[in-house]
Amino acid sequence: MIEPFVKLATLRDAAAFDTACIRIGVDLPRDDHVLPAPQSPLAQPATVDGMEIANRFAVQPMEGWDGTEDGRPSDNTVRRWQRFGESAAGLVCGGEAVAVRHDGRANPNQLMLDERTEPSIAALLQALLKSHRESGAQKPPVVGLQLTHSGRYSRPNRKDRPEPVIACRNPILDRRLGLPDDYPVCPDDEIRRIIDAFVAAAKRAQRCGFQFVDVKHCHGYLGHELLGAHTRDGLFGGSFENRTRYLREIVAGIRAEAPELKIAVRVSAFDLIPFRPDPAQSTPGKPGPGVPEEWDPAVSYLYGFGVDAQDPVNYDLTETFRLFALFESLGIRLVNVTAGTPYTTPHIQRPALYPPSDAYRPPEDPLFGVARQMRVCRALKARFPGLFLVGSALSYLQEFLPNVAQAAVREGWIDAAGLGRMMLSYPGMARDVMAGRPMARKLICRTFSDCTTAPRNGLVSGCYPLDPYYKRSDEAEILAQRKREAR
Repeated sequence: MIEPFVKLATLRDAAAFDTACIRIGVDLPRDDHVLPAPQSPLAQPATVDGMEIANRFAVQPMEGWDGTEDGRPSDNTVRRWQRFGESAAGLVCGGEAVAVRHDGRANPNQLMLDERTEPSIAALLQALLKSHRESGAQKPPVVGLQLTHSGRYSRPNRKDRPEPVIACRNPILDRRLGLPDDYPVCPDDEIRRIIDAFVAAAKRAQRCGFQFVDVKHCHGYLGHELLGAHTRDGLFGGSFENRTRYLREIVAGIRAEAPELKIAVRVSAFDLIPFRPDPAQSTPGKPGPGVPEEWDPAVSYLYGFGVDAQDPVNYDLTETFRLFALFESLGIRLVNVTAGTPYTTPHIQRPALYPPSDAYRPPEDPLFGVARQMRVCRALKARFPGLFLVGSALSYLQEFLPNVAQAAVREGWIDAAGLGRMMLSYPGMARDVMAGRPMARKLICRTFSDCTTAPRNGLVSGCYPLDPYYKRSDEAEILAQRKREAR
């Protein structure tokens, strides 16, 4: 590990960025000059599964923990989606995670799609489209809705009370949640009822006007945990065929009930064993850098997907390739590639120089986390050129995001650049880049992670450092106080 880590905001130009990458041994594609539309690779249209995407910028699903208790959007939610529209991104890759059932909500304010909330979710889409038109964009975006069941990380009734729906026992994660030895695994018949709920929600999403649904299989939630349910008995665990049955049955149900609706998947293409703060370097209010949980090297690690069972601090794409081949056979053409989970491996999932206040400090320069995800995308794209891949973890690149994204699209590492945290602080970034304007430095996300620290303290998510809407809110002072108390 090389310290101090590279502070991207201090680098004067692209040459300094290259020098920093060489110094720490990071391989990222990068163009010297970012081209404006229409010359830029980022401004090129694409047709995916019959959907016409205007450019190669994609809005990542960004949940705000700010819906109503019955699952409707609040004013905060509407504002966030309007800003998604203002971005001029050609693809809105799921909007945000929307639960298909109450027991699958990650928090009591997560959006939910049922007969009561359907009109308000439809209105939310229209607010985004109206904002996009008013931005001056010539072509409407392709907009999907991400459907989810939060599984192990469900907290449907109180933010401080986990109510896990687990796909399989996991000794590390069960211990972290304090689950007793007899805590039940979700039975097969209940999994089937959840599948039915996905299909019902997809039909509603189609009525709302969404062009596709994203069947969420990432970040430790139910679909992702089932992919790694090697030790589960029954129809949904053990073999690769069984562990992908959930996905296959959801897709079959949607094809039967909503045949015009397109299907995408956001998937954690790989994972590692959970990390924790190094106790030897932790002090009160300051967690140490992340270290992997202890694991007997003589025992195979059978509790993840895309992880090397013999050496779980490394990934293994063998089953990931099998899964992407399955996507092709199921007619899924749009895949949003991510990694790990924010609960156990945030440094590989969402690289940040400043982690959430309750998380471990980065065990590596966050540029390694970006490069790791990009390297995996490159391998997947090389093997599956017919799939349209959205790359993640790019917000950490800050000023250099357009240079790297343009080169990655031009060289065929990814097909679209996904914007997550950057969208909260700087929703106009894609529009500025395609117009050939310089980036607004004061709006660039610096990965202070308040958008994550806030909901972990029971507050709504937003960019508290840079967005005046949140910076001046009552929640900002509460957040500041909680952070002072943690220190």
